[in-house]
Amino acid sequence: MKILYGIQGTGNGHITRARVMAKALKQRNVDVDYVFSGRPEEQYFDMQRFGNYRCFEGLTFHYEHGKVHYLKTAQKARLVRLIKDIRNLDVSNYDLIINDFEPVSAWAAKRANIPVINISHQAVFTFDRVPSKDLSWLNRQIINYFAPADLSLGVHWYHFGHTIIPPFIERESVVQPLPSEAILVYMPFEDVEDITDWLNGEHNHKFIVYHPNIEENKDEGAISFRKTCRNGFLNDLEACSGVIANAGFELSSEALSLGKKLLLKPLEGQFEQASNAQTLNELGLAHVMFGLDEAALETWLADTGNEAINYPDDPGPVVDWLLAGDYKNPEVLCQQLWQSISLPQFSRNAF
Repeated sequence: MKILYGIQGTGNGHITRARVMAKALKQRNVDVDYVFSGRPEEQYFDMQRFGNYRCFEGLTFHYEHGKVHYLKTAQKARLVRLIKDIRNLDVSNYDLIINDFEPVSAWAAKRANIPVINISHQAVFTFDRVPSKDLSWLNRQIINYFAPADLSLGVHWYHFGHTIIPPFIERESVVQPLPSEAILVYMPFEDVEDITDWLNGEHNHKFIVYHPNIEENKDEGAISFRKTCRNGFLNDLEACSGVIANAGFELSSEALSLGKKLLLKPLEGQFEQASNAQTLNELGLAHVMFGLDEAALETWLADTGNEAINYPDDPGPVVDWLLAGDYKNPEVLCQQLWQSISLPQFSRNAF
């Protein structure tokens, strides 16, 4: 079987999920090509696992000071270029398209009548029993038509009785570091200056800040600034006592699997992050703030950690299911994947 895997490049969550999938695909000697869209090619990093991947411009949201800027999003959307890329992407030699909310490969496959399996967090919002916040009619249209698929496997912290699979958390590449009281901060949708001003209060804590706009590693007072680096980030995530982040799905999943306490600030105007934050807050698994709030930070710093959730690290069953080619009953796959996962008691009681 020859597969094309299309991955949304905005943020790092989709890429993190694709890394885990790519490892399992390689172990089974599957012939896979990878395409990415959503950010400039030079902004991707630690991409060795994807071989000779291809990049397209695609579509992405633009943001300022932690808020989606819809006018600039519309102004900078190069729809003519998008249509040209869709038409020029030849998918005729592929048996299957795996898609993680990536529009170029999805629409190219639709034009060529090649089957598309959507494996993404966004897919969960097509199901009726999944908690959501600020999910407007327009947002529903974006979910349904941004990257169309023949079948969707949502990825979420719980299945809610739908064809939803758990997140897969890669662990083996992390060197076991010494535990630290430092707080890991990853808020790529905020300005570094705003984050710095917020953390420079009298908090009596050390912070490690990763951000795509940091160009060199340096320490200033209680804050260590770090360039984006996957291995360094994973080591600091393993060692830290808590995580402050925007409400992206993958980092929250990694933190939950390690039992780290979470303070989330969802990207304003982005329903997915608003929904993520609300869900984790209702489950008692995260604190939520809607600005860089010093009082919220102080309250959270005094809180204890979470109970670690044993999300799986091997998506082999998903890959085997894809290779088997019988996509009529994904419910069996989903039930198999959730059997061994033990959620904290207070979280189980919430469903």
